[in-house]
This record gives sequence, C-alpha cells and structure tokens, in this order.
Amino acid sequence: MSTTRKSPPRSRSEATEPPFRVRRSKIHGRGVFATQPIRGGRRIVEYIGERVSHAEADRRYEDKAADDAHTFLFIVDAKTVVDAGVGGNAARYINHSCAPNCEAVITGGRIWIKSLRNIEPGEELHYNYRIGRCKDDPPDADEIYGCRCGAPRCRGTMLV
Repeated sequence: MSTTRKSPPRSRSEATEPPFRVRRSKIHGRGVFATQPIRGGRRIVEYIGERVSHAEADRRYEDKAADDAHTFLFIVDAKTVVDAGVGGNAARYINHSCAPNCEAVITGGRIWIKSLRNIEPGEELHYNYRIGRCKDDPPDADEIYGCRCGAPRCRGTMLV
C-alpha cells in the first residue's frame, strides 16, 4: 500500500485574512504594511482594477496636470492597462522603492505582488515601479516622478 504525504494545511489566518493593512506612509500618502510575517516568495495580493485599453487610460488622465504623476495605472501588456482607481484594492497603495521588498509579476494577464524576501510585521511593502521614460517627457520628469523611498542608494526618481 502506498501513501502520499500531504502538505501541512496553511494557517487559518493566512488563508482568510490579508497579511497587511493600509495606513499612512512616510514614503508617500498611504502605504501597505505587513500585519504578520510574510515569507519570501509569497504572492501577497493581486493588483486589480478596471481593465482598459491604453487609449482609454490616456483619455482618462489627459486633463491631469503635467506635474502630477499620481495615478493607479499598471500596464499589463501592449493592449491592456489596469486602472486601480476604478474597482481597485489595497495593492494600489503599495509605494515605490529603489530597494524593494516585493516585486510585481505578470502571469496570465494578472498582476501579482510577490515578496522578494521575508517581511516582518510593521514593515511597509514596496516594489520598484520601473516607470519607463518617453520621448516627450518634460525636462523635469525626474522631479515629477521623484522618489521618496529613503533607501541608501535611492535613484531620486521612479523612472528607469
């Protein structure tokens, strides 16, 4: 008779409660903070919102001031942008950092925020936004997309 060994069940809190809470951040506005230990390599939360075309995303924000870089847009692929300003969740409040403890991973058209290392309760979650530069960026684009992460090797900008 052969038996298979089952994986131990996940803890009840890991299965039902998110391991984070949104609150005020020293980096910028609101941030997302761990409320329990998060192991490295864990999918923490999906970045969700309304899925729109690039043209629609541009249309929605065309009247926005040129010096305001704050949006909840996340590019999925050449056809799709997620606008977390419409139907988004707590993932939209995860701030940028030049020394991130998380990363955004796109799998099957879905955006997952995954921990890069073990994260302790109270730590703010952050990932590198890797915002691309455009030919028509204003001369002060680095300041518009200024980084406030405070990392020892901060680039000073969210742009790559």
